[in-house]
Amino acid sequence: MSFTLADVRAAAERIAGRVERTPMRKSQTLSEITGAEVWVKFENLQFTAAYKERGALNTLLQLSDNESRRGVIAASAGNHSQGLAYHAARLGIPVTIVMPRSTPFVKVQQTRAFGAEVVQDGDTYDESAAIARKLCDERELTFVHPFDDLKVMAGQGTVALEMFEEQPDIEVLPVPIGGGGLIAGCATVAKSINPSCRVIGVEPAMYPSFTARMQGIEAVTGGATIAEGIAVKRVGDLTYGVARPLIDEVLLLEEPFLEQAVALFCNVEKTVAEGAGAAALAALLAYPDRFRGKKVGVILCGGNIDTRLLASVLTRQLVRDQRLVSLRIIGDDRPGLLANVSALIGQMGANIVEVAHNRLALDVPAKGAEFDIMIETRDARHTEEIMEALRARGYPPRAV
Repeated sequence: MSFTLADVRAAAERIAGRVERTPMRKSQTLSEITGAEVWVKFENLQFTAAYKERGALNTLLQLSDNESRRGVIAASAGNHSQGLAYHAARLGIPVTIVMPRSTPFVKVQQTRAFGAEVVQDGDTYDESAAIARKLCDERELTFVHPFDDLKVMAGQGTVALEMFEEQPDIEVLPVPIGGGGLIAGCATVAKSINPSCRVIGVEPAMYPSFTARMQGIEAVTGGATIAEGIAVKRVGDLTYGVARPLIDEVLLLEEPFLEQAVALFCNVEKTVAEGAGAAALAALLAYPDRFRGKKVGVILCGGNIDTRLLASVLTRQLVRDQRLVSLRIIGDDRPGLLANVSALIGQMGANIVEVAHNRLALDVPAKGAEFDIMIETRDARHTEEIMEALRARGYPPRAV
């Protein structure tokens, strides 16, 4: 097996003008938050909102005429399927996609919109891949693997090629690992152009497939991670062979850091990131000492996140930041109590989101009343100021 920078450069020439050369910009605010010099590569600005277009297109452009007529098939949790479907349609190539039943609706819908036949079957990627392989043989199609393919790796590596063309002195490159296609391509570029650059893989803690393989043990995987795009039980054989000698370290990410990274991209950069797409930034939040003071290239891999999940992540971040707090107040059940408390909260500049009034709780006196008031504040300090003001007026609250 041979895979070099030349393969990535050839892929870049092949797909030039057919995919977006996405912008890479320094984020002043993210740099201040993390202590690193953060440069963000906005791959969510691809037409299908993810970098996966690159590898899919590079593969499609190398099919024979006969393979193009028969069509292609793939198994994917979403972004590979959309990239393959979109470019196959533009090239007039029939495409079938097998997706796990748990795939977010937005990804299924968008893949169908690009003209693909979508087969939803299997509970995991591995199960869907086995079904796709069977259909591939039955229909005599060409299987386009989402990561374990040299053509795909070369296409994905063009992300890093563009980054190093603009900022050749990147010191650290954290790259999300699912099956390993992106990190295999990007690590090849990084170590070829700037050998001193540290390449750090990042995986969701629930799916440590690359980490387990490095340790020579069976990966224990499972769980509902928001980074479903990199929730892969087993890293690819080809990708592992290419990437392993080039990777300096692999970090595991717990869910709160993935959620915070999604929220930061939305609130700071005003852009949408899915869980897997925000994994590189999550690494800076979870392991600040690895990146502090360094020039870091962060790939925002994709932005295909279910809108309800995004709303939940943003709301949960408000709770973490103590900007959304539920306060329980117990007092005498007399007219005007709620009005007095509400007036005080309003005077302090907070917004009441929800009120629950409970007279029947047994731990509340028969002549008393219990209120749960959810308020929205500016920050944790503002919340504490409001709680102190309530205490001073005789309405001592406690957070619930």
